[in-house]
Amino acid sequence: MGDITEWDVEDEEFWETTGKKVATRNLWISIPSLLCGFAVWLYWSIITVQMLNLGFPFEQAELFTITAIAGFTGATFRIPNSFFVRIAGGRNTIFLTTALLMIPAAGTGFALLDQDTPLWVFQLLAFLSGFGGGNFASSMSNISFFYPKKMQGLALGLNAGLGNAGVTTMQLLIPLVMTKAIFGGGSMVLEQTSGTLIGKIEAGTETWIHNAGFVWLVFLIPLAFLGYFFMNNIRAEHVSPNIGGQFSSFGKILGMLAVACIPSIVALYVFLPEPTGLGAPSWSKWPLIGFTLWFTVFLLKQIPGEIKPNLERQYKIFGHKHTWIMSVIYTMTFGSFIGYSAGFALAIKVIFGFKHIEVDGVLTHDTANPDGPSALTFAWMGPFIGAFIRPIGGWLADRVGGARVTHWVSIVMTGSALGVAYFMREAYRSETPQDFFVPFFLLFLLLFAASGIGNGSTFRTIAIVFDKEQAGPVLGWTSAVAAYGAFVVPQEFGSQINNATPEYALIAFAAFYLICVGINWWYYLGPKAEYQNP
Repeated sequence: MGDITEWDVEDEEFWETTGKKVATRNLWISIPSLLCGFAVWLYWSIITVQMLNLGFPFEQAELFTITAIAGFTGATFRIPNSFFVRIAGGRNTIFLTTALLMIPAAGTGFALLDQDTPLWVFQLLAFLSGFGGGNFASSMSNISFFYPKKMQGLALGLNAGLGNAGVTTMQLLIPLVMTKAIFGGGSMVLEQTSGTLIGKIEAGTETWIHNAGFVWLVFLIPLAFLGYFFMNNIRAEHVSPNIGGQFSSFGKILGMLAVACIPSIVALYVFLPEPTGLGAPSWSKWPLIGFTLWFTVFLLKQIPGEIKPNLERQYKIFGHKHTWIMSVIYTMTFGSFIGYSAGFALAIKVIFGFKHIEVDGVLTHDTANPDGPSALTFAWMGPFIGAFIRPIGGWLADRVGGARVTHWVSIVMTGSALGVAYFMREAYRSETPQDFFVPFFLLFLLLFAASGIGNGSTFRTIAIVFDKEQAGPVLGWTSAVAAYGAFVVPQEFGSQINNATPEYALIAFAAFYLICVGINWWYYLGPKAEYQNP
């Protein structure tokens, strides 16, 4: 499809005669591409559970670390992705960022063929899986330019919500494809009972874990083709006026991603435990995230040539106070959704799959619980609800206002998190943790649902508060900040589980949600609000 030079979707006649058809085509290619991005980014949350079931020679904390690395780089890669559309064009961006996912997908498949594959290989592949997390920022920015403001909530909700469904798709598909020799290769035997949507898989059963990586190539190859031949670059002044040729655009994208690798490598080296890194204390994750955000933005601005003036124009969003306000609020909603999605399965496995008993006078939590729920059978339900309810959040926000929806969402999230914390504590200290699973699980589903609705409502607020040119980069930037939830939540779960106090993580998250209630009310609902219920 050719580039588009005239684009004004706020003109009703243009929208009905031309814009709607073009926008719809681009949206329905964007959604499955983004879905695969989420799947490849977060498939470690399921793969690590199965690695534990198969007896891979890694500690539980090391497996949480693999998931956290993918979360960290996925968030960092969203920073350059926030600015790709103006610099390289939407079609060029979606094609290349989708094609790049083939690297970690194929690499993961080969690495999982052998249990003797060293930890650093899985950590490197998790690092590269961050490409899938970064895609969200460019995808949302791109789709925001195709739709008029009155339809932003629903359009962005569909792209994000069905794209977020990549988490659920991955959680359902991977356990199933592991049961068959689809791509050849040797099988491994389960040491602990596993599960799929259709039931438990008993210990001693053969499984083909490498399918978890290879299966995504089946989707990524045709999606890259569709993106290349059927999507559009909008070359209007307010979108991508000076992108040059496609190979020049590809070079800009790859160069900016390479630059974003540098802060991630530095921060992860400082944070990861020895021998991989320096083993900085848990509290250091907060200054390291701040450092990574600042350093990435700084390094991108140093790139010479035409990228620099383009970025300087888009960097004006950092002088707008609502960029920072919405970054905090969106961290509450999307940061929670993506963080819990990354850590939910392994948390179920560790908390309910082992008993808290006394052995030789010492309390331990490493005796397998045969009556525990299968993490792979249940974990998909939370992300499923959170993803598919997101368009409803956008639709509802279009009608009653984004800030009002966000207000009630944040209250529900506070109460749900405290409830989850209580039942998590009781389960972790019990010889029969399965007794507490149902209330724990139902409250977690409520937490996912609330975060999903809030994801839709916050993006509607951004679309109203910012003008057309700024809204795209702000959508990308806020999603980058919030995506660090995929690093913080698994890391926090792992840290608190090591301290035998997993409930502390949820209590801290609840306190943050309560702060967000106040911020949202002060700036968007209260009598002194600059924007009333945007």
